[in-house]
Amino acid sequence: MRQKTLAGWLKAAIITIAVFGLFLYCILIPSFGQYLAFSQYPEFSYMYVPWLVFLSISGLPCYAVLVFGWLIAVNIGKDRSFSEENARYLKIIAILAGADSIYIFAGDVVLFFAGMNHPGTALMLLSLELIGIPVAIAAAALSHLVKKAAALQEQSDLTI
Repeated sequence: MRQKTLAGWLKAAIITIAVFGLFLYCILIPSFGQYLAFSQYPEFSYMYVPWLVFLSISGLPCYAVLVFGWLIAVNIGKDRSFSEENARYLKIIAILAGADSIYIFAGDVVLFFAGMNHPGTALMLLSLELIGIPVAIAAAALSHLVKKAAALQEQSDLTI
């Protein structure tokens, strides 16, 4: 597969994820929260705003990751797959994924002790945390490998 084709597929995937995320954060979560808080369980309506703010903030690092993913795709399209720049972007992605997992865990604990969390919701958020940690580890490992590959490529370019 050519570099430009691969970059195009990556950009299409990033756009698809971004659109789905907008749908999730702007339409699905608020409407489902309103349905639960005001129709099904009105006694829990005081939890709607704190949860909406908590979940909305958790989406910010996800969109930052998509921006850095886009920048990596641009570099791949320019045939700079193995570069220090991409290694740095992957390291930032690892930090953002780890920070988001820590934020979700801390928010889960705080909302649980504030009496605004259900044990089932806590378990669901735990699954999100358990997804974020491997993403952070994989991005950090890829960053390391891309950095090594960039050094090898630079050496081979200087040799020729």
